[in-house]
Amino acid sequence: MASAAQDFQPRTFSIKLWPPSESTRLMLVERMTKNLSSESIFSRKYGLLGKEEAHKNAKRIEEMCFASADEHFKKEPDGDGSSAVQLYAKETSKLMLEVLKKGPVTTAEPEAPVIDTPIEPADTVFDISGGKRAFIEADEAKELLSPLTEPGNSYSRICLSNRSFGIGAANVAGPILESIKSQLKEVDISDFVAGRPEDEALDVMRIFSKALAGSVLRYLNISDNALGEKGVRAFTELLKSQGDLEELYVMNDGISGEAAKALSELIPSTEKLKVLHFHNNMTGDEGAMFIAEMVKRSPNLESFRCSATRIGSDGGVALAEALGTCTRLKKLDIRDNLFGVEAGVALSETLPKLGDLVELYLSDLNLENEGTIAIVNVLKESAPQLEILEMAGNEITAEAAKPLAECLTAMQSLKKLTLAENELKDAGAAAVAKSLQEGHPDLKELDVSTNLFQRSGARCFAQAVANKPGFVLLNMNANYIPDEGIDEVRKILKAGENSADVLGPLDENEPEGNPDDEDEEEDDDDEAKYGDDNGKDAGLGSKLQDLKVEAEED
Repeated sequence: MASAAQDFQPRTFSIKLWPPSESTRLMLVERMTKNLSSESIFSRKYGLLGKEEAHKNAKRIEEMCFASADEHFKKEPDGDGSSAVQLYAKETSKLMLEVLKKGPVTTAEPEAPVIDTPIEPADTVFDISGGKRAFIEADEAKELLSPLTEPGNSYSRICLSNRSFGIGAANVAGPILESIKSQLKEVDISDFVAGRPEDEALDVMRIFSKALAGSVLRYLNISDNALGEKGVRAFTELLKSQGDLEELYVMNDGISGEAAKALSELIPSTEKLKVLHFHNNMTGDEGAMFIAEMVKRSPNLESFRCSATRIGSDGGVALAEALGTCTRLKKLDIRDNLFGVEAGVALSETLPKLGDLVELYLSDLNLENEGTIAIVNVLKESAPQLEILEMAGNEITAEAAKPLAECLTAMQSLKKLTLAENELKDAGAAAVAKSLQEGHPDLKELDVSTNLFQRSGARCFAQAVANKPGFVLLNMNANYIPDEGIDEVRKILKAGENSADVLGPLDENEPEGNPDDEDEEEDDDDEAKYGDDNGKDAGLGSKLQDLKVEAEED
């Protein structure tokens, strides 16, 4: 026994970061597509890529970078793959920037931008956001900003994002910005105090605010600055002087109820506002009331984003009612909140007033069948022109499938439909798929992953998209499609106008699973949590049985 103990060697775990899974690669392509086709300082300078062109470029970039990084990894087979991951990320960013700077090259009809802004000559745009995020102090700020001090310069759009200004750098920047503020139209100072102590960051904000106060801006981006109420009030002088804003971005800023109140109070007028984005804040119901007040005062709003802001039923109802004044709205994104059925019903009463909607994002709102049915019943009549509809994660079952299908039948302009993470099962899948099979010539993407359907549901969705010209992606991952069902889907796609390449990854599909087991598992979980003493061990066992060491993928 002693000898055996001496020979025992502790087990070690080897964590490999490379290669990434298929789902991770697909996620990267989707993220790049979004970045390439979203409004940015580059799109204003070089033009905005359409989603189809962006997707083609994203897929090409990912494949090239994966091949390069994989070749690199083969030269270091004993490593953990971290250098391959770094190369993968670095080359991806580099090639994305090249695509952005080339601008759109397709001859297809371009997408209508939210705001018609003419592209100005390059010498009107000043941008220091490229490269790695870095701290800058006085000497570097003086060098970086020197083009703004040249006599007769015509810079009207500046982007100082991705550089962390210290107090010294801010004192250099202040007088320079003040000297050109009369010619400025667009200012991006997002993510410009990262990593600074709170007191220093607030002082930097005050310096920039004072320097830019009185400028007549149409575009202001103060996102990614962890503002909170103190930060919002640090921008008091700048915000109070802005009565002509057309675009305002306050995303990922820690906007609480008090901060939302301050923002609503400080901006004198939002009558000209066309874009208002509040994504990823901790606004809650209290803050939603103040945002709703801003929305009410913004009759010309065309794009409103208030996603991931912790807004519940009361705040959702207030926002829904306020949006009724925004009759020119083209894009509405309120996903990932806690609206519930009541707010969903309130939204259904507002939607008929929004006759220009093109994109509607309603995922993860806890709408359930009742809220979903209320919404799709009005969309059927009021928004047949919709191009993007997302309703993932709303506990939609086959009960709501018929009214949902009737709504989709009317939406012949759909380009992207997302119904992931619902509970359609085969019956609901058949109804929805049938509504998409006829017409819908522009449909490019369909995401019905995680919907508890099996072979027949998968077959119906494959038949629905097989003959759509230009179709790009069918995501049916994380369902219960048997192997023979997957083979059938591939045959259907090959026989149509599209190849099987449009079928997304199936790495999370459970070919031997059964959707009816979901209910049994929930019952087992309840028994483990609330049952007798044996239930305590069962609950612990269920947590430990799936415990494993996994690499965290980029």
